Amino acid sequence: MAGKFIIGVMGPGESANPDVNEMAFDLGYSIAKNGWITLTGGRSFGVMDAALKGATEANGLTIGILPDDSDKNASEHAQIKIITSMGSGRNYISVLSSHILVILGMASGTASEVALALKSNKKVILLNQDEDTIRFFKKMGAHRILVSSTVEEAVKQIKDYLLASSFK
Repeated sequence: MAGKFIIGVMGPGESANPDVNEMAFDLGYSIAKNGWITLTGGRSFGVMDAALKGATEANGLTIGILPDDSDKNASEHAQIKIITSMGSGRNYISVLSSHILVILGMASGTASEVALALKSNKKVILLNQDEDTIRFFKKMGAHRILVSSTVEEAVKQIKDYLLASSFK
């Protein structure tokens, strides 16, 4: 039996602006419509909550990898809640559990997720990022970094990656 493709959606929590959250919602919705699973840091705000909400509204499966020892601050849209009690260490679980990652918005935790993804040889899509951010991460792992400016473009890149990968 083939597994489901897991898309990690990473981005800031408290510091995410409304435009980034709207894009995260649209991304989660599109991920679900394509039959993929949406995985985030699972918290009840920012990119995490917005992507999970979008996926839930499209009847998709959602996973939240939580930093605390309870689900107290979990998004109500995280259907599967993985409680780690690892703080930011949970970022490694998020990265390793995702087949590909989409990054929108940027904060220190998000940057650590990109670095861990590159170190783990994961493909990363930088969605709607500024040139400095793109340049910085391309220096670290150019062949693993994809760049897109829209959700539709990111979804196409995910589809292309899925077709080219050994994941079936």
